[in-house]
Amino acid sequence: MRLSERVYLVGGGTLGFSLSEEHDCHVYVIDGGEALVLVDAGAGITVEPILQNLRFDGLDPKRVKYLVLTHAHADHAGAACEWRERFGVQVAASSEAAEYLREGDEERVSLSIAKKGGFYPADYVFRACPVAHILKEESTFRIGDVELRILETPGHCSGMLSLIMNEGGKFLLFPGDTVFHDGRLLLTNVWNCDLQQYVRSIEKLARQKVDALLPGHLAIALQHGDRHVQKAWETLERLSLPPNII
Repeated sequence: MRLSERVYLVGGGTLGFSLSEEHDCHVYVIDGGEALVLVDAGAGITVEPILQNLRFDGLDPKRVKYLVLTHAHADHAGAACEWRERFGVQVAASSEAAEYLREGDEERVSLSIAKKGGFYPADYVFRACPVAHILKEESTFRIGDVELRILETPGHCSGMLSLIMNEGGKFLLFPGDTVFHDGRLLLTNVWNCDLQQYVRSIEKLARQKVDALLPGHLAIALQHGDRHVQKAWETLERLSLPPNII
């Protein structure tokens, strides 16, 4: 599903548009000219629908050379190992997320508690995956003629990144699970979800120029994306909590 000149939505589960396996987050692909980059990978139960969607949009999966992860939760990072093994994709993530991925530790990625809550099948396995590139605050990640600006936005979990892409003067924000359509958040009862960090991250995003909001789940805003970020921040400024998506 083409969203802009360079960006496509090629995956997403039941908390989205049901484009791929039901546990997947939104999976985006950016066309950098000489290569494609995935933003988040999906859960990895099956990547075949994502591959089919790439081909439907006229994109060869063999051109996918990089995978940028917003964070290490299973719905976003579980397929990283398969992308690396099948296509030689280089994985990029924050230092915290990279540590969790390399270990394949289901406790640290909060998969064990998510299984107990019924969010994943009991036999689902999070596969460890090496990370080739560590992304840091205000660094940039270049893919061909496309550049992603990196912001550290912890709160939903540690190691969360948001990405900003300038596409011909239009600024596209990929916030992962930091902020969603209508200013909603995703606070959960996991070990590294931190409200005060979350507040600071929303404040940081509210200072950015944002035209399109491309979150990890639910609706997408191709215009006026800043309104959704500002709505979350204004609610927090009133000492209230925005609605949660679950």
